[in-house]
Amino acid sequence: MAFDYKKEYKDLYMPKCAPVQADVPAMGYFCVRGKGNPNTCEDYKAALEILYGLSFTVKMSKMSGDTPAGYFEYVVPPLEGFWWMEEDGDPADKDKYCWLSMIRQPEFVDGNVFAWAKERLFAKKPQLDLSKAEFRVIREGLCVQAMHLGSYDDEPATFARIDAYIRENGLERAGRYHHEIYLGDPRKTAPEKLRTVLRVPVRRKEIL
Repeated sequence: MAFDYKKEYKDLYMPKCAPVQADVPAMGYFCVRGKGNPNTCEDYKAALEILYGLSFTVKMSKMSGDTPAGYFEYVVPPLEGFWWMEEDGDPADKDKYCWLSMIRQPEFVDGNVFAWAKERLFAKKPQLDLSKAEFRVIREGLCVQAMHLGSYDDEPATFARIDAYIRENGLERAGRYHHEIYLGDPRKTAPEKLRTVLRVPVRRKEIL
């Protein structure tokens, strides 16, 4: 059986709709950063092509027999993204969002495997600007998260529950960004059936 991160780490990928705390460990990601509305921004579409291209280059290396050291069978984890605004503004104004789009990688992937994957992908698709891709190890630490069911446009209601939980438990947000993990494909799933993990970094409030 292929290793499936969603099933093995349900606390990170399958939280309940009620907000809950999670200590998110360090993980390696292929990443592309940019700015703009994901629904209309060409850079965002290009970022997804790069991320999936790199991720499946590593996964399908088994077909050529040229697998990285430590390779094991796995399911490519879901698309994720950090979202933030450089200045305070209307959260509904998606044109103002900055984003770091990313896909988690198995533990055997490091900087050398990333460089190898870029070379392989460029040989197949030289039109892709792979200079925008990066490999990063990110440790979020203490967070509050919840499962959002439904359209992305309805996320503010779930974030309101997360913020209420943060206040009620003596916590405060620890950064400007929020984190989204997309468990549903909007191209194939009705909006009301989409599932998205929403997560924000937090810290405990100073008592004094």
